[in-house]
Amino acid sequence: MKNASNILDVAQLNPDFMGFIFYENSPRYFNSVIPELPENIKKIGVFVDANFDYIKGIVHKHNLQGVQLHGNESPELCKQIQDLNCAVIKVFSIKDTFDFNSLEPYEDFCDYYLFDTKGKQPGGNGFTFDWSVLKKYSSIKPFFLSGGIGANELNNVFSFLKTPEAVFCHALDLNSKFETNQGLKNTEKLKAFKDQLIANNYDV
Repeated sequence: MKNASNILDVAQLNPDFMGFIFYENSPRYFNSVIPELPENIKKIGVFVDANFDYIKGIVHKHNLQGVQLHGNESPELCKQIQDLNCAVIKVFSIKDTFDFNSLEPYEDFCDYYLFDTKGKQPGGNGFTFDWSVLKKYSSIKPFFLSGGIGANELNNVFSFLKTPEAVFCHALDLNSKFETNQGLKNTEKLKAFKDQLIANNYDV
């Protein structure tokens, strides 16, 4: 999210989380004031290989409830952020395969994992990865499913959510496929997507 009026429009759809990117190399970089949001919407700051002091400053400045880490952050950094009373979402990028043993060092220091598509950018590449890779998911930690999810993937989303590997899928991360411009969300498309999930008896 980037534009104040767009943030408030999307907030009316009552998402569980709203993300704000604090990575200067991103076209979605947020450098403004987050408008007041309902308490049930958790504000998530997105960072890429930032140091702890920078993250801590942003968390306090914007009263963030969570931090999403898109780089090569260590388990030790995740623990420091948890100590700020912040949920930690650690991102791992997937292409065709993934070694889920690499999650082990993070098990005690993250609240969620997020699985995204490996691409040229740390996120927002607009492509899905092969979700069948998650059949080998060996943790019981809840995860976010990300990476190019749009209206055209609805049937695939429904199919995935019926599989055993989706039992720990906590949230769908919707971004680039619902943008009219980078950082500007199409609320009508988001509402239509949410309505379809509700119509198919999925809790959103």
